Amino acid sequence: MSADAIAAYHDLLASGGILAADSQGALERAQQLRGLQFGTRPVCTVLRPRFLTPAQYRLLHDTVGTLLPAFQTVYDRALVDPAFRGQFRLLDWEEQLLSVEPGFACPSPTSRFDTFFASDDELLFTELNSETPAGAGYSDALSEVFYGLPVFQEFQRRFRAFPIPARPGVLHALTDSFRQWQGHTSDAPRIAILDWREVPTFSEFVIFYDYFKAMGLEARIVDPREVEYRDGKLMAGDYHITLIYKRVLIGELIERGGLDHPVVRAVRDRAVCMVNSFRCKILFKKASLAVLSDERNRGLLTPAQQQAVTKHIPWTRVMEARTTTGPDGAAIDLVPWASTNKDQLVLKPNDDYGGKGIVLGWLADQRTWDEAVQTALTHPYVVQQKVKIPHEAFPSFENGSLHVLDRMLDTNPYVAFGTHMHGCLTRISTEALVNVTAGGGSTVPTFLVEPR
Repeated sequence: MSADAIAAYHDLLASGGILAADSQGALERAQQLRGLQFGTRPVCTVLRPRFLTPAQYRLLHDTVGTLLPAFQTVYDRALVDPAFRGQFRLLDWEEQLLSVEPGFACPSPTSRFDTFFASDDELLFTELNSETPAGAGYSDALSEVFYGLPVFQEFQRRFRAFPIPARPGVLHALTDSFRQWQGHTSDAPRIAILDWREVPTFSEFVIFYDYFKAMGLEARIVDPREVEYRDGKLMAGDYHITLIYKRVLIGELIERGGLDHPVVRAVRDRAVCMVNSFRCKILFKKASLAVLSDERNRGLLTPAQQQAVTKHIPWTRVMEARTTTGPDGAAIDLVPWASTNKDQLVLKPNDDYGGKGIVLGWLADQRTWDEAVQTALTHPYVVQQKVKIPHEAFPSFENGSLHVLDRMLDTNPYVAFGTHMHGCLTRISTEALVNVTAGGGSTVPTFLVEPR
């Protein structure tokens, strides 16, 4: 069904009329008017959205629901057991911040998985962004833009298309956490969307600012350099912040401001609610996937969770000198085995984002790969089995003509309250690393599609 929808959409654009040109013009104008830019680039560069079938959506939704309790189990154990927590490779200052009580139960009320549909019924989860999951505002805004494109209007004569909104999940995760933190009082939150003003995702903060205001909530976009902690209140000028929608990375906040930064002190004193909390760092570590798939920890999970991890999480290990089980279940000496099997492996820094530091073994020569393995032994890294990256054709209109090119794509479900899927982000790229921050990708809205 999804192939039929794609073919019908592309046929409309290739029909020989002015539909493609008109749709491209509408896309460019709408993105410019709405400020939908990542830095200086438009967020979306193609004329077709991502189509998911109801069956694909159900598989995604149900698998997320099965895996989340497994992540919660290892998080709960890590929080109380320092020896077990060592598997996550937290830094010393991160360990210190774990003692800061957030005031709400879930460490990451809003998060996002990075996944790939290797086939219609084969779904692989490669990362969990439990710290600063971006893109929900862009994805929702693009859904609204696409509804206004001439080609999309024509397409809906034959197919029904439904957006998968993500902003409401973020909003409810924030306000629910605030209510827990607040206790018995019922004051409305005063939100600060917190990050550096120069980041390329600033335009998404504006989207959330407008959304919060439209929902009747007071909000401002605040740079961490602008805040003060005085008289028991976190202040940005004359604005009293009671709820932080944290988009700034904790590592960058500590690197620039230290453990005595006003935000850290205010959160520690329960003078402000911050979502996500400092404790989100446990599951944000890419080692969390290694912890789940490591044979040493199987006893922590239920049989159903073990089965889901085996089926949906690619083999992952923290890079270290040890004997473990390989992808086929046989015992391996990890370091020499990783050197020998580079074409099936990827190395990832344990704590980074935007594709930074990732080494794709099949694209590296042996010397470069072995040097990366040695680096991974001195800095926290994980080694992960290569996954099959799916391709789809996406159309663009450039220089007066239509171009349809294969692009790699991922499927990234948002999670609300740490319990269920709430929205979905799709990124496409001509590069093997599907990541907009890395510079080679584009975001497209995601729609459920079915014939009329």
